[in-house]
Amino acid sequence: MDQARLREWIAGILGHPDLAIDEIRPLGGGSIQENRLVRCRIGDTERAFVLRMDAAATIASSRSRAEEFRILEAVWQAGVRVPEPVGFCYDPAVLGAPFALMGLVKGVGLGPRIAKDLSLGGDREVLAETLGRELARIHGALDPREPPPALAFMGTPEKQPALAEIARLRASLDGIGAKRPAIEWGLRWGEVRAPDCLAPALVHRDFRTGNYMVDESGLTAILDWEFAGWGDPAQDLGWFCAACWRFGRPDLEAGGIGSRAAFYRGYTQESGRSIDPASVAYWEVMAHLRWAVIALEQGARHVSGREFSLELALTGRMVPELERTILRATALESWS
Repeated sequence: MDQARLREWIAGILGHPDLAIDEIRPLGGGSIQENRLVRCRIGDTERAFVLRMDAAATIASSRSRAEEFRILEAVWQAGVRVPEPVGFCYDPAVLGAPFALMGLVKGVGLGPRIAKDLSLGGDREVLAETLGRELARIHGALDPREPPPALAFMGTPEKQPALAEIARLRASLDGIGAKRPAIEWGLRWGEVRAPDCLAPALVHRDFRTGNYMVDESGLTAILDWEFAGWGDPAQDLGWFCAACWRFGRPDLEAGGIGSRAAFYRGYTQESGRSIDPASVAYWEVMAHLRWAVIALEQGARHVSGREFSLELALTGRMVPELERTILRATALESWS
């Protein structure tokens, strides 16, 4: 990493030519992007940032870092609790690839730790309710009928988001040559039961424990916007409540940290809209299908030799358990 060029770029963005970089080091988490902590000094003032750029290999459904940054700017301006978007560098001469710079948010973001360490996040029912409120703010942050010009790349909302999601998952399976009968069954199940979406909104599409930060008292920020786009709000509700994202706490249906009732309460109070349990249940099944396909893609990155990684290899080995959950959830007696 060319620290001199990075220092010059950050100094220009902030308008402080005397800026100095004290530390650059990798941050944990993130298998699709690389995150680095950058500690700077401006006179007697210290500032810390997160530098975010693509990993060596990524997956097709992930947005570019430039698109993710534009979405982050839009939701920041709308008052959603996210890291401050500081600047985006398109010039590969600085670090060899485009990258985003965001303000550092204090707290812990590791999903398993948040689920198990009860000293984090404050009162867990309050945390679940707060997350419901924040998700409602995301869904109400932008009007898909009149999006900001900077988000023109998002296009227009799909008429049937569920069917579009199934098409994307099938394309991903075909792209890696995966033949998984249980997943194909689940996709066909989802195709037959696809719900209509009467009110599309901005959806995060990875809103879960592990993609938000907490400190000792509660929520500090929502992270990782690389999958965001227009869609069915129930998709985010289902993704957050899906069993695969409870980190060993199946009894805590809201992300492994609280009750579904508290999460729903925060969402409905903030949004003023009711929640359709059947639509959420559908999207919980779709969450397991989507995560299974992503896990296959991650495992393929390792097996192909593009990026040798124990984390990616272990992610690929999650698929059979996800398939079992899919088959149980789509059994005839479950929906009769």
